[in-house]
Amino acid sequence: MSEGTMERRVQRDQRDDRQAQRLSRVLVGAAVVPVMLVAAGCSSDSGSGSGSGSDESKSAGKDASASASASPSPTVQAAAYAELPDPCKVLSKKTLKDLLPKGDSGKEGSSSDTETRGSCSWDSLDNNGVKGSQFRWLNVSTLRFESDTARGAADDLAHTYYEKQIKDAQNTDGAKKVKSDLFAGAGDEAALVQYELKKKEGTFKQQTVVARVENVVVTLDYNGAGLAGDESPDAKGLVTDAKKAAKEVVAAVSAANGDGASASASPSTSPSESSTKKD
Repeated sequence: MSEGTMERRVQRDQRDDRQAQRLSRVLVGAAVVPVMLVAAGCSSDSGSGSGSGSDESKSAGKDASASASASPSPTVQAAAYAELPDPCKVLSKKTLKDLLPKGDSGKEGSSSDTETRGSCSWDSLDNNGVKGSQFRWLNVSTLRFESDTARGAADDLAHTYYEKQIKDAQNTDGAKKVKSDLFAGAGDEAALVQYELKKKEGTFKQQTVVARVENVVVTLDYNGAGLAGDESPDAKGLVTDAKKAAKEVVAAVSAANGDGASASASPSTSPSESSTKKD
């Protein structure tokens, strides 16, 4: 065998050895890949399981959050008074006689809901012939409020209406010499509005008393006039009678609900506390 032939054989053998070594490394690498894939698969399964648990935790968290954020239905304090007295029986015969010397029985106002509102009116004409006559008119109305989750507590609603009634009286069309003041002894808060109205029959002196006891508002209108030449009635006397009657009505409202204490409660401060005059 020539030297050249032997050299090529040696080179070929070396090349074959290198190829065998590379093949061996490839086979080893190929064997490692499935192991890595398996490990990756296990890791993926583990991650998937963790994700599922996380989703369940998130769901539970949302439910808990929803439950925690769900506030109970709003509530307001229940109305204290559930009854109204007969509007034509809120004043004693003696009081009616004092306010209406020649008065007849009261006339009850019409109402579609007598459980929440009522009214009664009386009038009196004391005719003195050529000396003229004395006219008196009295009207009592009651309005009861119920608590409402949307509008608020009954006594708050009543207080708002109480203030509105005062303002309405103060702003009566044609009213002159308007005066307003608070007074005690008629429920939780009470106010008197005085004014004069000039009509062709004469000058009418008006007294409007607005009082609130718990969730009920009482409005009492009392006016008097000297007609056909008779003198106008004394304003102080009309005021005294109006306040006395209002206190009696408030007491009747309290009594209708089995409560005799509220009628003597002191009045609270309102925007009408300061006296006003309007010429």
